[in-house]
Amino acid sequence: MAVKVEITRSTVLEPSPRGGGGEKVPLTVFDRASTDGYIPAVFAWNGPAAPSNDALKDGLISAVSRFPHLAARFAIDEQGRKCFHLNDAGVLVVEATADGDLADALANEVSAHINALYPNADKERTNEPLFQVQLTRYMCGGIVIGTACHHQVADGQSMSVFYTAWAAAVRTESSDLMPTPFVDRSATVVPRNPPAPAFDHRNIEFKGEHSTAHSYNRVLPLDKIKNLVVHYPDEFIASLKARVGARCSTFQCLLAHTWKKVTAARDLPPESPTHVRVAVNCRGRARPPVPADFFGNMVLWAFPRMQARELLSSGYPAVVAAIRDAVARVDDEYIQSFVDFGETADEELESTAATPGMVFCPDLEVDSWLGFRFHDLDFGFGPPCAFLPPDLPFDGLMIFVPSCAAKGGVDLFMALDDEHVQAFKQICYSMD
Repeated sequence: MAVKVEITRSTVLEPSPRGGGGEKVPLTVFDRASTDGYIPAVFAWNGPAAPSNDALKDGLISAVSRFPHLAARFAIDEQGRKCFHLNDAGVLVVEATADGDLADALANEVSAHINALYPNADKERTNEPLFQVQLTRYMCGGIVIGTACHHQVADGQSMSVFYTAWAAAVRTESSDLMPTPFVDRSATVVPRNPPAPAFDHRNIEFKGEHSTAHSYNRVLPLDKIKNLVVHYPDEFIASLKARVGARCSTFQCLLAHTWKKVTAARDLPPESPTHVRVAVNCRGRARPPVPADFFGNMVLWAFPRMQARELLSSGYPAVVAAIRDAVARVDDEYIQSFVDFGETADEELESTAATPGMVFCPDLEVDSWLGFRFHDLDFGFGPPCAFLPPDLPFDGLMIFVPSCAAKGGVDLFMALDDEHVQAFKQICYSMD
């Protein structure tokens, strides 16, 4: 029986006004390279001990006061550029009820109504709130908190910092213990004098005339792109690391494994080139480093590349080395070159972010949320019992997330062409 979700209330909460009358802050080149759209996130807590909606909203508005871009709106500045108008216009809060039991929903196909658990944000609507929240109460007392945040406001690392601050504000009923994030975007994009971009950023991070993004011209109907979840227990990860031999991160060994298995499931021609678009957090790689609690976007991408034959015949050490070497090339020199490019590129730039239905085959795109502090998302009734992935509408997109299961491990959320799903499921735990 399908779970019915009914909206009971919708309000815009405004933080206390800031001084200055509403500063206009231009988007940085990192913002411009990110997805021009809303990214949903959905968390579930089972049990009746959740704080009231009023307590959650009070904590939310207290936290948002320290993260002013979340309560801003997009505008156009005097130079005709898209910008953030820090006008404290507020965040949208939707309250809803679900006529089912959350535990039952989690045990069965919660994906059947996942899209009803977060706000239906639309970037084309005038004055659309940049951050939106939905609080959905189930009959058992469980609660799902779904959010939608425009990606040009913040990357995943930033949103993890915000969610933790919001939870602390509710849990402690105070804003005293909340962090004060670093929000000066201009400090992250200081060009050289004169600017000296040394790499082809117009065709790497943006859709220039020769960008490889133009090669992804195949589109699938969304019902042909299947979402799946693969749980990798800690024991499996330890065995993978032993195969690598040298020291490697959980992300590196799992990406090497999954890249090999997806390539095999796709049955690519041996000579086919394949690469992975790997999101790289640039905060600690820039010189000088940017504070870890910077709120905004500071992600670029690495592109480990191999031929299908080479990838499938190589051992884990070689594949991990290819990934590590590609990521290492996103260094302070590359980051500074990107910043310099942003200073010289006055034209409208289109990011290489995917559009629904896009097929990445023979390639992949991956994000790691393994450093995100899900277990600190404690509003006073413990960490979430589940992170619920929204539909991923791109063939070849993967997200590694720390599992909310008691035994730990890593969950891989991914989307594949339906034709390749069964083959992948049959080999996804094989290390042969």
